[in-house]
Amino acid sequence: MHPNFARLRELYAAQPVILAPMEDVTDVVFRRLCRSLGNEIGMTEFVNVEGLLRGCRNAKRKIRLAEDDTLTAIQIYGADPERLAEAARFAEEAEPLFLDINCGCWVPKICGRGAGAGWLREPAAMVAMAKMVVSSVKIPVTVKTRIGLGPESHMPIVDLARRLEDAGVAALTIHCRTANMGHSGAADWTWAAKAREVVSIPVIVNGDVKSAEDAKRAIDTTGCAGVMVGRRAIEHPWIFREVHALLREGKTVAPPTDEERLDLCRTHLRLNVEERTEPYGVRVTRRHLSGYLSGMRGASALRQQLNTCDSLEGCLAILDTAASTRRTAA
Repeated sequence: MHPNFARLRELYAAQPVILAPMEDVTDVVFRRLCRSLGNEIGMTEFVNVEGLLRGCRNAKRKIRLAEDDTLTAIQIYGADPERLAEAARFAEEAEPLFLDINCGCWVPKICGRGAGAGWLREPAAMVAMAKMVVSSVKIPVTVKTRIGLGPESHMPIVDLARRLEDAGVAALTIHCRTANMGHSGAADWTWAAKAREVVSIPVIVNGDVKSAEDAKRAIDTTGCAGVMVGRRAIEHPWIFREVHALLREGKTVAPPTDEERLDLCRTHLRLNVEERTEPYGVRVTRRHLSGYLSGMRGASALRQQLNTCDSLEGCLAILDTAASTRRTAA
């Protein structure tokens, strides 16, 4: 058996907080930043298998793992089982910790074509697909899915969890909303608990984990092996150290200082420009900066200045001025 199976079991035994796969977010730079703040298992952006097999430059970029990406999984999605299996073999060559199959994306252009949460329309086909992918590679394969497509009468997750375990899936992440809900409404963690009760593989709970207290409550109420954090990490990656401190040490850590917030803005900008060059590297960082600056005095004006500056030098000067103003005021 591949050594990554034992490594994954060890990680899950420690109740990890996992960075969710997010398109245009969980690239090599953001994964590195999250690791520096306590994230343990990271996920790539989700990778279209057709693009990967065609040699699409963007798909190949997504599966490129850096030397420090030793605890990173590659997530793939597609509607054709044979193409998913073929892409899994291709992605395995990048040496990820494991492969994850996206069976939860609710976006209509993906789900409507049978990929992502579209697999929930035919649970038997989803299980057969997972079994084919598992048999095509040597490393662990996991599945991330939703609790169902729509109403409770069409909620297959509990029976599906059993069948996916039988298919050889090493772990299951459950986003506790239906596909039809998208990001609306509240995640119902009880479904993760119900699924966990019928399988022996680790179950990870996902959805509405927005704080360390949420993470602890999710694990305490479901008995799941860990939590996965998505959208909250975009604006507040410090959540990883906060969850880690509460789960492992029973401690509540102080929120980031203004200096830490400004430093993270600088670091993210520098790394993105190094990875993507200017001005694109500056522009793709903007979606994070408003969250990084949240709660600071004058954050709105500072954010406006950064959103209209396309150069790294200019952005760093804006941040340095803000830091100097705060030191003077203190």
